[in-house]
Amino acid sequence: MAKPGYGKRSAPDQQRSRRGDFAHLPPREAYLAGLIDRLPENAAMDAKTLAKAQPLYGQQAVRTALNELGRAGHLRRVRRRVPPGEGETGTRWVFLTYWSRTARDDEWWARGLEGDVTPEGETRPVVDDVPSPSRASQAYDTLARLGLREPRLALSAADCAALEELADAWLARGASPEQLTQVLVAGLPDPVHAPRAFLRRRLVDRMPPERSAPAPAPAPRTLMECTDCRVPGRPEALSGGLCRACRGGDGGGADEQAQARSATVRAWAAQVRTAIRTPATARPSP
Repeated sequence: MAKPGYGKRSAPDQQRSRRGDFAHLPPREAYLAGLIDRLPENAAMDAKTLAKAQPLYGQQAVRTALNELGRAGHLRRVRRRVPPGEGETGTRWVFLTYWSRTARDDEWWARGLEGDVTPEGETRPVVDDVPSPSRASQAYDTLARLGLREPRLALSAADCAALEELADAWLARGASPEQLTQVLVAGLPDPVHAPRAFLRRRLVDRMPPERSAPAPAPAPRTLMECTDCRVPGRPEALSGGLCRACRGGDGGGADEQAQARSATVRAWAAQVRTAIRTPATARPSP
């Protein structure tokens, strides 16, 4: 098992395990995929650990197989930022490997890591086909619910429609529906003789100021990593889970490139050794 908070994470919305889940993969990748699929959550998934967990393949073969499983859409490596307050002092990063029994494309992984995927076992709510003009806006709905919170502020449909624009301005300036409700129901006179007129005056008099500029976007909490070299990057730059350098010009990974460079060096070294051992031929005297 990896350290707490690290290791394997099962991706959401997967098919149930069944025979032949990895039949589309080459034998080595299919064998290791079956092993990884059976690992529990938080299990270590680095090449060294996986090489020790089975008798057939060493670290280099496992590392190459992990790259191929990433290309096939079964895994992505990510680093997740843990801000202060989650049991740590200061910001730190944890390193995770997301595993999906069901192969996914790059677009799905990009959305999944941003949280735009339905968790396994859940379903998305069904949205009816009622045309959007007939649906109440958030501002209208907030006004309509005031009577449930405070009977003295019960409004008719016409009252809600008349006040909707003012309430919408509050929401546009950053107030939440709950904050707007609290402002409208606080310190009411008893009785409230004309709820519509009372609320109009309160909406106008207590309107919050316009925000000068949008707040800066928070730093991303999750970064995808190259499956091979572990360099972080945006999902769109890591096609198949690999960075451009590890994919190579012909689609080969960093392992193949390193092996090619090593073979070239060995060939040159052999030529130099041969030249040293071969005695120079004496040139004939004139």
